[in-house]
Amino acid sequence: MVRLLISTGEVSGDLQGSLLIHALKAEALRRGIELEILALGGPRMKAAGAELIADTAPMGAIGLWEAVPLIVPTLRLQAKVDRLLAQRPPDAVVLIDYVGANARLGTRLRKLRPSLPITYYIAPQEWAWRFGDGSTTQLLDFTDQILAIFPAEAEFYAERGAKVTWVGHPLLDSFQDLPERQESRRALGLDPDAPVLLLVPASRPQELRYLMPALARAAAMLQQRCPGLQVLVPAGLERFEQPLAEALAAAGVRNGRVIPAAAADGLKKQLAASADVALGKSGTVNLELALQGVPQVVGYRVSRATAFVARHVLRFKVDHISPVNLLLKERLVPELLQDEFTPEALVELAQPLLDDGSPERNAMLHGYGRLRATLGEPGVTTRASRAIFDQLM
Repeated sequence: MVRLLISTGEVSGDLQGSLLIHALKAEALRRGIELEILALGGPRMKAAGAELIADTAPMGAIGLWEAVPLIVPTLRLQAKVDRLLAQRPPDAVVLIDYVGANARLGTRLRKLRPSLPITYYIAPQEWAWRFGDGSTTQLLDFTDQILAIFPAEAEFYAERGAKVTWVGHPLLDSFQDLPERQESRRALGLDPDAPVLLLVPASRPQELRYLMPALARAAAMLQQRCPGLQVLVPAGLERFEQPLAEALAAAGVRNGRVIPAAAADGLKKQLAASADVALGKSGTVNLELALQGVPQVVGYRVSRATAFVARHVLRFKVDHISPVNLLLKERLVPELLQDEFTPEALVELAQPLLDDGSPERNAMLHGYGRLRATLGEPGVTTRASRAIFDQLM
């Protein structure tokens, strides 16, 4: 029997972990291996067949002060994981994204069990961002192989001596057969002829506070300019549903619909297929929208204290925040950071994207076509699962 530990966090990590688990189970069956998977993740990974040690999906924060409430829960979780791994030691470990917690776990496991195979899948995007003049990564100290999802990521780590395999982006495996626009609108009970605005504000609690008010106000302002505009907001977690609805109401959005978290996953492609334009946070969702041809405006905000420390103390630098722009190495998708992230700025950038014939919309859709070529080929999770098992055999 082979026992794997998969560690990730947040909503996006839970999704990617679940996709990998399905591929690992299929590969184990193909090789005639009995497989047991322990997971630090969320409900999607549990549903995929892993034994969930702890639900880390809600434990996500970006920023110094934003992470403070998670310190005690993280320490408790670390103690629980240490006890379990002593009782049921894994044969190999797979770390997915979630860099802070996974770096600590990887470092600790390397010290305790130097020969334990450790794979990093969806590594930190240090090829895109940096602190000061150098790299902050410690992955090379505890990772045996890196399964890269971006070509630039593979090049970055290979140049630093890592064993790297570029497997491609896992979204390719689930974005082959896409729903049709009018069919999706009918399924969602939308007016087939009125424009649709999709808001994608939050996978972390802090994002509800820093992003959603501006997004909701922008939606209300766009409705004033376009009275028939329909507004949809998928909830990343169940506990986000009420705050999202309250934010829409407070901003004056008419008939805004919050899609419950339990349904949002299954309706993700239909929601995007229905949308004329999307406003929201930077992240993997930007790639999902691009693969479905949805024009978008993205942005991000953290607390003023965190922003000050990042800029002036840590000297944090990044050319772009959206994966779409990072991959294309150009500002295809408009980005708004910190004080720039205002309802007025969102509206001015989104308005022309609602026009089917606008140069802005056409340029973005053309750029999406170029983006597709940077993501690799389908079969990503199958390639990743084979590399994980090959390391053990």
